[in-house]
Amino acid sequence: MQRLAGKRALITAAGQGIGRATALRLAEEGAEVIATDVNEAALAELAGTPGIETRVLNVLDGAAITATIAEAGRIDVLFNCAGVVHAGDILASTEEEWDFAFDLNAKAMYRMIRAVLPGMLAQGGGSIINMASVAGPITAPANRFVYSASKATVAGITRAVAQDYVKQGIRCNAVCPGTVDSPSLHQRLRDTGNYEAALEGFIARQPMGRIGKPEEIAAMVAYLAADESAYTTGQLFALDGGWTI
Repeated sequence: MQRLAGKRALITAAGQGIGRATALRLAEEGAEVIATDVNEAALAELAGTPGIETRVLNVLDGAAITATIAEAGRIDVLFNCAGVVHAGDILASTEEEWDFAFDLNAKAMYRMIRAVLPGMLAQGGGSIINMASVAGPITAPANRFVYSASKATVAGITRAVAQDYVKQGIRCNAVCPGTVDSPSLHQRLRDTGNYEAALEGFIARQPMGRIGKPEEIAAMVAYLAADESAYTTGQLFALDGGWTI
């Protein structure tokens, strides 16, 4: 069943991990997907996939966002997937890390939502899906101070947009993954200096005994993009293998 047939979706950070899995899932379900990423080489792997067009986009560049949205035309679904993870407690965190995390994890969503909202309002509706995390909105893992603070902000953005536009056909929800298999995760594991031990620690946090798959997060995004979730807005969906039970 192509439950997204006729919809146009724009995804940030679509070059790898959850963003890439979501681009493929939405296209499979019939959406016309605009897959964006700052990494042109990563996007090249999606080029030529039926239902997907690719565009290089730096979500830290407001002018680039404005131009991309103007060129994109109708957008029914926005998935704000771009983000970054910093390690460390408050004493180990720097102002530079704080500024970059909030710029990419939160302000980029502000920019994207402001850019797509006028069009969604004019067409009578739209679904905005934000990438949050269980870290910040729901729980507080150790040594993730900056990350948790910025992702808690995503929860506030999500609920505020949902509240302000609930009567105008706009829905805004957030997905809150636990640990998910991705290139960025494996890089963080390598950065610890003991990849295997770090991986075991991440797995141990999930009561299911494994980390998540990008495709499992993509499935939730597809649901929130579809009309069958039309009664759902302002919600945070934890997909964490039971971590926050």
